[in-house]
Amino acid sequence: MAKLYFRYGAMNSGKSTALMQVAHNYEERGMRVLVMKPSIDTKGGDKLVSRLGVTRMVDVSITPNLDIFELVKDLLTRAPAPSCILTDESQFMSPLQVEQLLRITVELNIPVIAYGLRTDFSMKGFPGSTRLLELAHAIEEMKTICTCGRKATCNGRKINGEFVFEGDQVVIDQGNEVEYESLCPQCYFRERNAFFEKHKHTIAE
Repeated sequence: MAKLYFRYGAMNSGKSTALMQVAHNYEERGMRVLVMKPSIDTKGGDKLVSRLGVTRMVDVSITPNLDIFELVKDLLTRAPAPSCILTDESQFMSPLQVEQLLRITVELNIPVIAYGLRTDFSMKGFPGSTRLLELAHAIEEMKTICTCGRKATCNGRKINGEFVFEGDQVVIDQGNEVEYESLCPQCYFRERNAFFEKHKHTIAE
């Protein structure tokens, strides 16, 4: 039986690069894959973009109300089934869309590998990731390191070069203004404590 896999990791853990490597491995053997990413991830437009500089066109842009199961089911009436479906930035999917990924594996017998973040910059779970953790047949952590050398499990958000710990859950990279950095828990809480200490008067007001 096909399975739903969730491969998560902090920023810079190589998720997009790994996805493109998996796609290449399938295609090198003459197999077809279907690559998707949520439309809310505007970085790279209709391409996957790896921090190594590797890019790949996306086959399907997942809009918020798209029924992924029905889309794939319809594609099967016009083309052979893909050997695998790969989704990037899966944390941005809705819980319902994650359930549709599970249905694809169970009812259409197509394996799905979803790559994404587990938590946001404030250590809260994304709705899509939380549902993946609940439903995936297999869960794998992709590891990376903090600048201090420890294992990084947290995602820090920087605006104009400074860490921030307040704001909307979703803010896509925008050049030098907004960026993300993977941090170990020790460095994360050090930066968070410094942020709230610096802004405590503003927050109190």
